[in-house]
Amino acid sequence: MRTSMLRVADDFLNIRGSFKVGGLIDIGTQCSLVRRASGRFVFLDSYALSAAAQREVDARTNGGKDVEAILNLHPFHTVHVRAMHQRYPTAKLYGTARHLSRFPGLPWEKTRTEQTRLHKLFEEDFEFSVPRGVDFISANENVHFSSVLVLHRASRTIHVDDTLMYVRLPMPVRVLGFRDVLLFHPTLRQALEKRKGAGQDFRDWAQELAERWRDAENLCAAHTTALTAAQNRGASLHDRILAALDKVSGTLH
Repeated sequence: MRTSMLRVADDFLNIRGSFKVGGLIDIGTQCSLVRRASGRFVFLDSYALSAAAQREVDARTNGGKDVEAILNLHPFHTVHVRAMHQRYPTAKLYGTARHLSRFPGLPWEKTRTEQTRLHKLFEEDFEFSVPRGVDFISANENVHFSSVLVLHRASRTIHVDDTLMYVRLPMPVRVLGFRDVLLFHPTLRQALEKRKGAGQDFRDWAQELAERWRDAENLCAAHTTALTAAQNRGASLHDRILAALDKVSGTLH
C-alpha cells in the first residue's frame, strides 16, 4: 500500500494512504496515530500500512503494544478495518453501527464511535462531533457525507473524513491568487434528512463546530489532503469552515 507520513505534531502522526475510485483516480485516504496524555496510542480510522510506515509506527508504539484503541469514524470507510485489527489484535476495536453490521465476526466493543458514551471515554484527549440534520448512515451507499469528526486538543488538530474536504488548487489557479479551498462534501444535498428544518439543523451544527473548535490549527481530511498551521497562508480554520458553510447556503434552504 502506498503510504506517506505527515508529522502534524510530536503527538499526532497523519498517515496518508491510497484509495482509487473505479480503480483509476486516486483520491487518497487516511488514518492518524495519536499519543494520548497517558503515553498510550489511539488510531483514528484504519489503513493497511506499508512496510516502512509499519516500522515507524512500531518504533513509536513499542512494537504496537502501546496501541490501546482503534476508532473507526466513518461508517463507509471499511476497506482496511480487518487488516488493522489483525495487525493490532490487542487494541480495543471501536466502530460505527455500520462497521459492526459489516464485520460481525470482529471483536467490537459495544460502545459505538458515534455515541456520546464513547466520546466520554476519550474526553481527556479528544472532542467529538457528529453532524446534525444529515443521515449518519445514508440508505444510498453512494452518499458518504457524514462521519464522526475528532479534535485532538493537545495538537489542535481536526481529523475528518468525507464531511469536510481541503483542496489545494492547481498552479494556474494559484497564479490568480486562489491557493486552496475548504469545502463540505458535494453529497450534502442527498445527505440532508428528509424533514423540515434539517437544513437549519445542519447550519446550526456547522456554526457551533466553527465556534467550539475555533482554536484548531491543523486539519487532516481523508480524500484530499491535510492543512497544517505551518502551511496555512490563508484564513483560520474557523473562518474557512464558516466560508464553506456560506457556499452551501442555497442547499440548506
